[in-house]
Amino acid sequence: MKPIIHVLGMGPGRGYMTADTLDLLKGSGNVFLRTGLHPGAEDLKEMGIEYESFDEYSEADGSSIVEMIDRLISSAYEHGEICYVVPGSPMICEKTVMQLANTVSMGRGIDLDIRPGVSFVDAMAAELGLDSSGIMLADALDLDRHRIDTSMGVIIAHVCDISAANEIKAKLSGIYGDNTLLTVVSGAGNGDIMKKTEIPLCQLDRIEWLDHLTSVYIAPVKLESKNRYSFDDFKRITDKLRGECPWDRQQTHDSLKQHLLEECYEVLHAIEMEDDENLCEELGDLLLQIFLHSKIGEESGTFDIYEVVNGISKKMIRRHPHVFGNTAATTPNDVSKKWADIKREEKGFKTQTEVMRSVPNNLPALMSSYKIQEKAAEVGFDWDDVDGAMDKIYEETEEVREVYKGSERGRIEEEIGDLLFAVVNVARFLKIQPEFALKKASDKFISRFEYIEAAAGSKNQKLQNMSLGQMNMLWNEAKENKKYKKNQK
Repeated sequence: MKPIIHVLGMGPGRGYMTADTLDLLKGSGNVFLRTGLHPGAEDLKEMGIEYESFDEYSEADGSSIVEMIDRLISSAYEHGEICYVVPGSPMICEKTVMQLANTVSMGRGIDLDIRPGVSFVDAMAAELGLDSSGIMLADALDLDRHRIDTSMGVIIAHVCDISAANEIKAKLSGIYGDNTLLTVVSGAGNGDIMKKTEIPLCQLDRIEWLDHLTSVYIAPVKLESKNRYSFDDFKRITDKLRGECPWDRQQTHDSLKQHLLEECYEVLHAIEMEDDENLCEELGDLLLQIFLHSKIGEESGTFDIYEVVNGISKKMIRRHPHVFGNTAATTPNDVSKKWADIKREEKGFKTQTEVMRSVPNNLPALMSSYKIQEKAAEVGFDWDDVDGAMDKIYEETEEVREVYKGSERGRIEEEIGDLLFAVVNVARFLKIQPEFALKKASDKFISRFEYIEAAAGSKNQKLQNMSLGQMNMLWNEAKENKKYKKNQK
């Protein structure tokens, strides 16, 4: 028969242990308490139940807990059956139980018998008159501020000392604000020894009676009054806009296309300007467009924002088997090839022509041609190096020379297109996005032209009255002017 560890809960205080738990404890000669400082330990003393406590082991010290668990397992091997008793209920904010369960699951040859008890959450809910279904539970010893949902009531357990209080303040001040009221309770459900106070977050570390029985409750915050907003908050805001704002309510996928495009370009502009503050704002504007489209999809019953997130999450896992699976990919080129292979399989493409035609036809022409060339290169239809691509530019330039003086507009357009396509090929070999390169060239042209116009104006000259030679002289001056060089970034 396998050794067995019974994991039992003492409840939030004295008198809360279940009859089932008491029967096991009375029949066991090997009882270990997570802490002998818990009020429930007095019940065990009165019943003559002897125990060993683990108060010297700190949950903040991982190696300390490993040592404690090793002692429990060794005792189980030695005695065949032991009881490990924890405050509250074993599966509610008791990290040692989870670590014990994980250790035992790794083939240690021990059975684990976990019995539920009355948790401190039950006592807090009863004391504060809360509906526990609307409460989020967090642990001060492992508090992740990004997971806090301020739309719910939040109970934080194990606010055991000033150090824990300081950490809570630091993590929550940016989420709630320093003056947010907290209800601090020690010994909930313990009658005369219970302490309770309401204070602002900034004063949490001034409480002198913080101990292992102390928890903090933070009430839900109204949507309009939040200090910091989350993904789900933004979903609620978008829903409200679609429901109550006349402009947002009338939008469709089609009517929002221009706004989506504009926001994309504003994000690109912020990146080019290396303006992180503006980039953060513009990414938010772009995110609004994604949420609005998702809300419209939700209203039509086709998809919602959660389906969007679900879909892209699954796609990232599928297309990164070198990260989430066992496939090897050691270089960026390996990753790109694997991505293309998986995408081709997912889309059911039978030919590379189908892959090329899958490039959206409403992309800017330079970007579209770049992607089409990439697709051709995937199957080896490409120049050996950039020199071959450069030679193609010279060839296409000569073909333009042959036709540009003629009257066949269609032929001229065709040859100009071939020349541009060849230039894009060179850009691709050099890993330059032609769309961005041309945009920078346009900006540079405007900056230099500004210099010409300003220089002419300083001499009381109009551009219309200047010769091309005079303007070219000023153009060359602009190329050497530090101010205009800087503006050409």
